[in-house]
Amino acid sequence: MKNLMIVTALLFSGLSFGQGALGDVIGTIVDMKTEAPIYDAVVYIEDNGTMYRARTSYDGRFRISAIPAGTYSMNVRQYEDTMKNIAVHVPMDGFHNAGTIKFTSTLVVYEGMDASAGLNDLKLIDGNLPVTSMSAEEIEKSPLKNDVKGMLAGMSSDIKMTNDGELVFRGARKGDMLYLMDGVKTTSIGNVPSSSIGRMMVYTGGLPAKYGDTLGGVVVMESKSYFDLYRKWEAEEIRAGRR
Repeated sequence: MKNLMIVTALLFSGLSFGQGALGDVIGTIVDMKTEAPIYDAVVYIEDNGTMYRARTSYDGRFRISAIPAGTYSMNVRQYEDTMKNIAVHVPMDGFHNAGTIKFTSTLVVYEGMDASAGLNDLKLIDGNLPVTSMSAEEIEKSPLKNDVKGMLAGMSSDIKMTNDGELVFRGARKGDMLYLMDGVKTTSIGNVPSSSIGRMMVYTGGLPAKYGDTLGGVVVMESKSYFDLYRKWEAEEIRAGRR
């Protein structure tokens, strides 16, 4: 009985850490015909019984905050009319810009920007530079997926691997970096299997205050959870028209 209680406690603590990386969704809602901003529309994301939502301002802008990182379907409701299944990809410690969404119940038109990058390019995450990130899909397709340290070294030219297999950030001393796995700080990533990583982000400079206790770089990793697998399945069901 005692062992069962310990295992249960560890399971719930792991789920709590796994949901620790949060992000935001921003955008603007306008009328499809007039392109005038829509005021007081409800923009919301439903996730396993939890709703994340915001209302649009007078200029049609909205910001949904503190959403666990992942892929979601966003909805917009004005009075009795609802636009459904707008795909959003919430990053860790950053925001997804949905751009300008022209409100209609049957058609979604975007005037935003989607950016993609190779392993050695940068992705803008909430104004913090330089930072690179990889999703579970990108990790799965990486030729270095069986070598996590090699994969990290390939994410930025500021990261070098020493002869003994240690990572060095931007010329800092060996060992002067910080790893976070599901919110837990450690000085080494050990043998973390890439198949268990849901998201990975690397700061090589301009560190946010919460990671500021190192002079090197920071590697932030989130393990896959039930919620990640469920959202992936749900997105595939929506794309296939089964939901």
